[in-house]
Amino acid sequence: MSNPVPSSPPPGWYSDGPATPGLRWWDGSAWTEHRHVVDAAPEQKKPRLRPTVSTWVVGAILALFLFIGLASGGASGFLITLGIAAFLTGIYSVVFGRTSWALIPSRKVGAAVLGGALVLTIAGGAVAAPSPSASLAASVVEPTDSPSPSAKAPSVAFTAEEPADPKVATTPESDSSVAIESSADTDATAFSVLATLPVKGRAPMTGYARVADFGAAWLDVDRNGCDTRNDILSRDLTGTTMSGSCRVLTGELANPYLGTSMSFVRGSATSALVQIDHVVSLGDAWQTGAQQLTSAQRISLANDPINLLAVDARSNDQKGAGDAATWLPANKSFRCEYVARQISVKATYGLWVTTAEGEAMARVLASCPDQRAFTSSFAPAPVVVAAPEIVAPAPAPVVVAPAPAAPAPAAPKPAAPAPAAPALVSPGAFCPDAAVGQSGVAANGKTYTCGSKGADAKGHYHWNS
Repeated sequence: MSNPVPSSPPPGWYSDGPATPGLRWWDGSAWTEHRHVVDAAPEQKKPRLRPTVSTWVVGAILALFLFIGLASGGASGFLITLGIAAFLTGIYSVVFGRTSWALIPSRKVGAAVLGGALVLTIAGGAVAAPSPSASLAASVVEPTDSPSPSAKAPSVAFTAEEPADPKVATTPESDSSVAIESSADTDATAFSVLATLPVKGRAPMTGYARVADFGAAWLDVDRNGCDTRNDILSRDLTGTTMSGSCRVLTGELANPYLGTSMSFVRGSATSALVQIDHVVSLGDAWQTGAQQLTSAQRISLANDPINLLAVDARSNDQKGAGDAATWLPANKSFRCEYVARQISVKATYGLWVTTAEGEAMARVLASCPDQRAFTSSFAPAPVVVAAPEIVAPAPAPVVVAPAPAAPAPAAPKPAAPAPAAPALVSPGAFCPDAAVGQSGVAANGKTYTCGSKGADAKGHYHWNS
C-alpha cells in the first residue's frame, strides 16, 4: 500500500513508501503507474590499514627480542617474550583507542590481544617449569659405565683442570718422586713444618700448561692398576658399589669442605657433581716453585693422595687456584686439616709460601697447635743406620813376668762428643714459639736465630740473622 500523500500536492515525483524503492508520479489528484527507480547509494568501503614506519621499526625490534628469548630460554623464552609484547600492544590500543604499530583497528580487538597475551605468558611459564614427576625422574639415575644419550645435561661439568677419570688407567714413564730426602721431614706438627718453608713472592703463570707440565690427568702413579680419580673416590666414599676392581659406580661422600653428606652416582649428568680437588692447586704450585721441579716430581704432586680430596663441584669451582690467604673451606672444623695438608704438600715438593699465605696458615693453626702434618706415601722412608756391634776383646793370656813390670801409662780420656749440627732453616721463615732463642744454619752457611728480632706485629717469630 502506498504512503498517503498530503492533500492536493502539486504534480511530481514522490516516494511511494519504504516498501517500494524509487519514486512514483503524482498527477495532482491520484497516483499513476509511472515509476522512477532510484539507484541505491554505493556501499562505502572501510579504509584499508597499511603498514607504517613504526610497524617496521617496532616489528624488527620485537623480532630481535624474540630471537634472544628463543636462544636463551628456548620455547619458554620465545612464548613469554611474545606474550609481553602482545600485552603492551593491547594495553596501548585499549587505553588510547588508536591504531598501534600492529594495526589493531579497535578497542575490542585490543582486548582480544590482551587475552592472547595472557595465554602466551602462561604457556611459556608452563614450558619452563618441569612437572614434579619429571623432576623426580630426572634425579633418579641408574649407575652406568657409559654416558646415557638421553640423560639430562649436567649443571656442572668436568674441566681441563678437573677432568673425568680416563677409560684406561695409564702408568707414567718414571716412578713417583718427591723433593724431600725422607718422610721424616714431615713427621712433625704442621706448625713446625710451616716454620721450615721459605717465604717468597708469587712467580708468574707464564708457561703453565696442565698436561704438558703435570702430565695427563689421573695417571696410575702408584701402579696399582687404577687411575688416581677412582683411587680417591674409593678412599673417600663409603658404601661404594664397583664395576670391576677400580671403577666406582655409587657411594656416599662426607663432603669435608661443607660438612655435609652427598651421594655420588656415576653417569653423564651426575659424575661431575663430585670432583677431586688439588688441595694445593696446580696453578698455585706452579707459581710457588713447581717450575723448578722435574717432570716426575710434578706428575707425583698432581697425583699424590695427600694433595687430593673428593669434594663437591661448587666448592672446587669457588676455590679455583686460590691459596689459604684467598680461600678456606666453609666447614671451619676442617680448616686445620686442610691447612696442614697444604703445608705438607709444599714441604714434600720443596714449594714456598707467600707472606699472606703463611700468615693465614699460622692463624688457622693457632687454634690447633698439635695438628700433625701429613706424610706422602711417595716419600722415601728414613734411612736407619744400625749402631756397630760392640765386640768384647778377648782376654789377654796370663804371662808370668820374671820381674815386676813398670806401671802402664794412664789411658787418654775419651774426647768429648762433637756438638750436634744446627738445624737447617730458611731465612725469614716462621719458627715455632718453642724454638725461640735456638740457632740454625741456612743453605748459604750463615747462622740464624729464632726470634732474635722479637715477634712481628702479629706475634709470630722468624729466623733472623
